[in-house]
Amino acid sequence: MTIALFRWINRMYRQNIQLRLTVYFLFILLPLVAVSLFLAFRSRDLLVEQTTERTKAALSSSMDYIDLTLQNVEEISTSIATDSNMLRLLENSGPGLPPQAVINYLELQKQLSSVTSINQMISQIAVYHSISGVMISTASGSKRITNPAQLAWLEQMSRFSGSGIVYTMSSEPTPDGLTFGNLIGTDGISIVRAMDLNNPNRQPNLLTVTLSKAKLLNLIHSLLPSENAQIYLMTNNRKIITGSDNIDEKQLAAKRADDSMFTVEVNSKVYKWSLLLMQPESEVYAKSKQMELYTYVIIAISVLLALWISWAVYSGIASPMQKLLQGMKRAGRGNFNVKLETDREDEFGYLTQSFNQMIQNQKQLIENGYEQQLRVALTELKFLQTQINPHFLYNTLDSIYWAAKNYEADEISEMVLNLSRFFRLSLSKGSDTFTVEETVSHLHYYVRVQQLRFLDKFAIAYDIQEESKAIPIMKLLLQPLVENAILHGLEQRDRGGELRVQIRLDDAYLHMTVSDNGVGMSAERMRYVQDELAQVFAPDKPMLSLPPWEAPKDLYGLRNVASRIRLVYGKRSRMEVDSVEGEGTNVSVSLPLDRCKETFQLSPERADTDQQEEAGGTT
Repeated sequence: MTIALFRWINRMYRQNIQLRLTVYFLFILLPLVAVSLFLAFRSRDLLVEQTTERTKAALSSSMDYIDLTLQNVEEISTSIATDSNMLRLLENSGPGLPPQAVINYLELQKQLSSVTSINQMISQIAVYHSISGVMISTASGSKRITNPAQLAWLEQMSRFSGSGIVYTMSSEPTPDGLTFGNLIGTDGISIVRAMDLNNPNRQPNLLTVTLSKAKLLNLIHSLLPSENAQIYLMTNNRKIITGSDNIDEKQLAAKRADDSMFTVEVNSKVYKWSLLLMQPESEVYAKSKQMELYTYVIIAISVLLALWISWAVYSGIASPMQKLLQGMKRAGRGNFNVKLETDREDEFGYLTQSFNQMIQNQKQLIENGYEQQLRVALTELKFLQTQINPHFLYNTLDSIYWAAKNYEADEISEMVLNLSRFFRLSLSKGSDTFTVEETVSHLHYYVRVQQLRFLDKFAIAYDIQEESKAIPIMKLLLQPLVENAILHGLEQRDRGGELRVQIRLDDAYLHMTVSDNGVGMSAERMRYVQDELAQVFAPDKPMLSLPPWEAPKDLYGLRNVASRIRLVYGKRSRMEVDSVEGEGTNVSVSLPLDRCKETFQLSPERADTDQQEEAGGTT
C-alpha cells in the first residue's frame, strides 16, 4: 500500500504542472534566502572583527604607555633605594624619637615629596624605618607603628623582596586583620622594595611607591567607545588595579560570563598586566542591525509568498494526503475501525474509498480468524481444567482404600468429610477462579486427606503474605503440585516429612512455591523435567498446546498445570522445578498480576496481545 501511494505521488508530480512550478519556485527561493542570511551574518562578523582589531590596537598602545610608566617608576624607586643622602638620614636615626631623628624624618619626607611632585603617576612614597618602627609617608607624614605583628610583617616584606620589586595591592591582608592600604594609607597598587640595595648587610627598611589610581584611570578612560562600556587594568592574578566602575573580582567574573557582553583583552609584554574592555554586544552590532532587519523583512515577505503559493497549489492535495497518511498509521497500530470521510470525486476520492474498503476487508479476515482460534483455545482450556478432577478422584479413592485398612471408622469418616468439602469447593458454582485464601483452604482439605492416609508422617506449613490473599487465580493450580510432592517425594520417607506452601507478591508478580524435603530427583531426571517445561514455555510455542497424539505420556500433573498457566497467563508466566536427590524438591510458579482476573474469558484484544507476546512484541 505504501509503495503504491508513493508511486501515485510520483505520477501526480509528473502530471501536475502546478506542483512542479511550486517545487521549482521553492528551490529558487531557498538559495536566495541562504545567500541573504550569509551576507547579513558575514557583514556582522566583519564588523566585529574590525571593531576587535581597532580596539586591540588602541589597548595595546595604552598598555605600552603604561609599561613605560611602570619602568620609569621602577627606576625612580631604584634611585630612592640607593640615594646616599636618604640612607644616611635613616642610618643616623636611632631606635627612639630624639629631636635629631625627627629632623631627619622631616628632611627625608621633604626629599620624597619632591619626587612625587615631579612624577604625576606617583600618588605617595613611604619609607619604613625598622629600627624606630616609624613610617615616613608623603601623604600622611610620620607615624610610629607599635603593633608587633605589623612590625614583623613589614620586616618580612623587606627580606622577601630582597633586591627586587614586589607589586602589592592595597587589599593585601596584614596579620592584625587590616590591609596593606590601611597600614600605609593608600588605595592603589604599590611598588615595594628594600632600601640600601647595594648593601648586603642592610637593615630591613622598606620603600613603597604607590601609583595613582586616578592617573592610571585617565590613561585608559579615553579608550571607552560608549557610556555603557567599561575598562579595567588588572594584574597577572586577575586583581583589579583600577577601572571605570567600582566592582570587585567576583562581579567582574560574572560580567565576563555574560554572553551579551563584547570583550577585548590585551596583555602587557613586560609586566604581565592586562587591559580589559567590555561593551554590550547590542552597541557593537548596532550598525549592522538595520541591514539585518531589511534582510529579515525581505526573507519574511518571500517566505509568506512561498507559503501562499504553496497553500494555493497544495490545498487540493495536502489535505487528503494527510488524512490518508493518518489512516494508514492508525491501521498500522492495529486500529481497524478507522474510516476516512471524503466527498471528493477525483483520484483522491477513489483512493480514499479503496483504502476504507481494504481496511474493512482486513478487519473481517482478522476477526474471523481470531474467533475461530478463540473457540479452539477456550475449548482446550475447559478441557484442561476438567481433566484434573478425574485424575485426582482416582488417587483420592485409593487413599480412602488404604485408610480403611489402617484406621477405624472415625478416621475414614474424617477423610471422606475432607474429600466432600474438597469437591464442594472445586465445583464453586461454575467459577473459574479462587482467591489465594480460598485456594489455600481448598488445598488444605486435600492435604488433610493425605495426612490421614500416611498416618501423619509429614507436616504442612503455610506462609501466605496477607496482601496476596485477595488475588484471584485459576482453580487447581497448586493441588497437582502438592499431590506430586506427597506421592513422589514424601511417601518414601518414614517420618519427619515437611511440606511447605509459600505465596507472596513481588515486582508485579504473584509467586507461589511448593517445597518438600522428600527423596528428590536424580540429576538426569531433573534435566528431563526442566526440558519438558522449557518446551511448554518456549517463546515460539503456539498459543494452543500439542494434540493428544503428539503429547508425551508422563509428567501428567506438571504438564497440565504448566499448559494451563501458559495458556491463561501468557508468555510472562513461569514455572520452575528445582530438586536435589535425597534433599527434596522445590516447584515455583510466577504469575503476572495484570493477568490475575476474576474470569479468564479470552477476548480478541486479549488474543491479539498473546500473539504479540509470542512474537516478542510485548513483555
